[in-house]
Amino acid sequence: MNFPKATVHEIHDKLEGTPLGSLFDLLSDFSIHYLWEKRWFFIAMVVGAVMILAPIPEGLTKDGMIVLAMSVMATIMFITAPIPLPGVALLIVLGQIFLLGIDSSTVAKTLWNDSVLFILGSLMLAVAVVKQKLDRRIAWLIVRMTGTKTSRVCFGISAVSGLLASFIGEHTVAAMMLPVGITLVTLTSDDPRKVRNLAAVLLFSIAYGASVAGIGTPSGGARNAIMIGYWREFFYDPSNPETAKYIIDYVRWMTFAYPMFLIQLPFVTLILFLTFKPEYSDLSRAVVKLRQQVESEGPMKRADWVSVSLFFLVLLGWIFVSDDVGMGTIALLGATTFLVAGLVKWEDINSGVNWGVVLLYGAAISLGIEMKDTGAAKWVAESFLSMLAPLGASEGFGLWAAVSVLTTAVTNTMSNGAAVAVLGPVVLNMADVAGESPVIIGFITAVSSAFAYLTVVGTPACTIVYASGYLKTTDFLAVGWKMALTSTVIMLLAAWLYWPLLGV
Repeated sequence: MNFPKATVHEIHDKLEGTPLGSLFDLLSDFSIHYLWEKRWFFIAMVVGAVMILAPIPEGLTKDGMIVLAMSVMATIMFITAPIPLPGVALLIVLGQIFLLGIDSSTVAKTLWNDSVLFILGSLMLAVAVVKQKLDRRIAWLIVRMTGTKTSRVCFGISAVSGLLASFIGEHTVAAMMLPVGITLVTLTSDDPRKVRNLAAVLLFSIAYGASVAGIGTPSGGARNAIMIGYWREFFYDPSNPETAKYIIDYVRWMTFAYPMFLIQLPFVTLILFLTFKPEYSDLSRAVVKLRQQVESEGPMKRADWVSVSLFFLVLLGWIFVSDDVGMGTIALLGATTFLVAGLVKWEDINSGVNWGVVLLYGAAISLGIEMKDTGAAKWVAESFLSMLAPLGASEGFGLWAAVSVLTTAVTNTMSNGAAVAVLGPVVLNMADVAGESPVIIGFITAVSSAFAYLTVVGTPACTIVYASGYLKTTDFLAVGWKMALTSTVIMLLAAWLYWPLLGV
């Protein structure tokens, strides 16, 4: 039986003015809106399908091609965010099961390791610390140490933000310190137009101070824990004592990275004052009001002191016993202690921890392991090296700079943790193929992932201060490239002159 064919327009004309016509219009509008909103999701799917169905390049296996396609698809969605990022994590898990044919129990095991537990525990600890509401006291402590001169207050804010962020993570510190910066701005003037540049230097002091410090310790950011996990996974062999150098503990990481953070701190204030010229050179007016507020709250309570003490005990655990039980175990133990002591409620942790971030990092690490196991990471590394060879950047300083530039470009378009998770297997295999130290290349990648100064979405610290309403997106570009250039130069000099002294 042959049915008459009708175009969409003919159907619409016949139904116009009827209830079915209204429904037709609604569905049409919804479909167009949905397809446009999710366009990058479908683009990623098409790109992945084309890669999987395309002829397999020489030196790459079928599974390696599938994993590479999954990585490209994940990267597109990391950058464009057509769906919630935890949804991307779930797609990675499903891809391993259905495309690679890996048993679901095996995939589940790769989602949980000490690095992921460390990220989870650190986020829980961060909620517990922030819950104590110490922002005004921190602001008062800063101005008591620095005085009221704007430049000194900004340096004090970046230093305190940095010291805290180096241990509890930049996004946590940014959230904790944002009220400090806003307090000083609003106490200076109620008119945002009169404190535009002052707000910029104060708020960027928080964001950039936290960002440069996030490299300082393994607990400074998820990217650090991810790289530590990759070193252990890819290069450590318990039966070979020589591979023990790839076990990077808390203290050894600090030895490599903390001096760079300290060197960068003065440059944060210098670059901010060269870019923005604050309207007020002295914050005496704001400090007087701040003192009144702090004095009205009274002295620190017993719970405040207990919280500070517990956090330092966790820090000592990371330094002295993490080799035996793992940094993730210490972080979870600390969070549990806060709960048992009644210093934080589970409702606070449940609402304050971004569980999707934990899932995202777990899935990204799992995909990174598959990149390594299928040989995809090695193939990409060899291909990248062959591209760099004509430029004289396939080894040594040139390779270091190329890896840093690549990582900086990627980390400004997605979270720094995701950047390390995606690039880690590639650059570590690249180091192996090029005969370079995987430790140096790994550190360059992890450290460069902190150079997300140019965009609002590059790092949570930038997103948080932007949410204050005092900053423009163009402000990040105006000052960000100066910060990125300065940080890159300091890091490459450290890799050239300092790190070899540490035995790599």
